[in-house]
Amino acid sequence: MRYVNQILAAALVLAAGAAEAQDKKTLAIVVKGLDNPFFEQINLGCKDWAKNNPNSEYECLYTGPASSADEAGQVQLVDDLIAKGVAALAISPSNASAMANRLKEIGPKMPVMTVDADLSEADRKLRAAYLGTDNYLMGVKMAEQAKRLKPKGGTVCLQLGNVGADNINARAAGFRDTIAGSKGVDRLSGQGGWSEIQSCPVFTNDQIDLANQQMADVFTSNPDLDAFILIGGWAQFAPQAYAQVTDQVMDRLKSNDLIIVAGDTLPPQVQAFKDGRSHAQVGQRPFEMGQRAPEVMIRLIKGEAVEDTIYTGLDVCTREEPGFCAK
Repeated sequence: MRYVNQILAAALVLAAGAAEAQDKKTLAIVVKGLDNPFFEQINLGCKDWAKNNPNSEYECLYTGPASSADEAGQVQLVDDLIAKGVAALAISPSNASAMANRLKEIGPKMPVMTVDADLSEADRKLRAAYLGTDNYLMGVKMAEQAKRLKPKGGTVCLQLGNVGADNINARAAGFRDTIAGSKGVDRLSGQGGWSEIQSCPVFTNDQIDLANQQMADVFTSNPDLDAFILIGGWAQFAPQAYAQVTDQVMDRLKSNDLIIVAGDTLPPQVQAFKDGRSHAQVGQRPFEMGQRAPEVMIRLIKGEAVEDTIYTGLDVCTREEPGFCAK
């Protein structure tokens, strides 16, 4: 009888816990796609917040479309979350314009912020705050490394993500403006000794396999290329494929005849850097984004003052000063 009573007591505790979880209000983080390991770091940050705040009346929900290329799917997911009445939303828009247009149409009543990627400047009144990288500065840092490694300039290919992603476009602008020494440069054509090759930029649409294929194609068709800039880390997220691609140019990488500067410092990227498959990595802090987003959303719900822009910082790794990548 005692054993039966223990089982019943345990069941009641579990039921009470489940009911409590159901009563929690949802803070939703919507990323571009669940297939991108960069966003998994945001998920881990979200989980860390939940672990450290077990008694909060809020829960942190991490979600996104299965594929980072599914821009329409992300918009539909935001639609669904708004319809369900989540307490607040933190969105990393794949297509800034498409997301802004839908937010205008819906007019959500709950607080909406952006994380990792922002809306376009003209649409930023639609969100209460942005938490993430200073993406223009990230592009500046990548350009500084390219200039340091190739002071006389050279030919360059930029690899970008989704055409409509505000964060990626801001990085590209920071890179080009820094190289050119003036703002508003759409394409490098000799400024500072740098010129973009005819077939570039290339757009990965956040697809890792496509990113590696693009690199291989560019290296094959441009054997004298001086620099390849991964504005995001897509190709490096598949270590084996990236190793195969860079194997074909390893002699040039070792001699700095060809340089690779890449965004992000996830574990497989740090390993690629240590293996000599890139010359510099400019890393974001996605774990911190996921960890801090719930608190920002709670403050917005309470009507507390929140900075319009909250930057999470950057980590720069070079062969001379590996810094973060030496850990």
